[in-house]
Amino acid sequence: MKIRPATRNDIPAIVGLIADDKLGKLREDYQDPLPKKYYDAFDNIVTDPNQELIVLETAKRQVIGTLQLSFIQYLTYQGGLRAQIEAVRVHESYRNQGIGQQLFEWAIKAAKERNAHVVQLTTDKKRPEALKFYEKLGFKASHEGMKLHI
Repeated sequence: MKIRPATRNDIPAIVGLIADDKLGKLREDYQDPLPKKYYDAFDNIVTDPNQELIVLETAKRQVIGTLQLSFIQYLTYQGGLRAQIEAVRVHESYRNQGIGQQLFEWAIKAAKERNAHVVQLTTDKKRPEALKFYEKLGFKASHEGMKLHI
């Protein structure tokens, strides 16, 4: 298995992973061909030096995992840099095999290499199994998050 930066050719597999759960099915527009908006978003991500979109692939080059790591510069914490993990997905056939842990180990290492002072994430309250997984990795529910959809 190999973790590598995502390429344009990976977009259908990534969106397929994101859409393949009860919440993703409601939010995503996964079809063949994919709408242009996904390719536009990919172009924005890969040209931003503060974004890393990665995939984990098998020896047969099947994309079975993905995550996006965003680096956010703040004035707080003496101008500290935060690493935000988003859109973590593992193909359902490969869950509970350590793939998610590999993705997180990669992200935490990348955050340390950029001198981030914290790695953070949000998880939907409708995903209690994800919350347990993150806690097992050492993440703490230290803040209350809020969103306003506009």
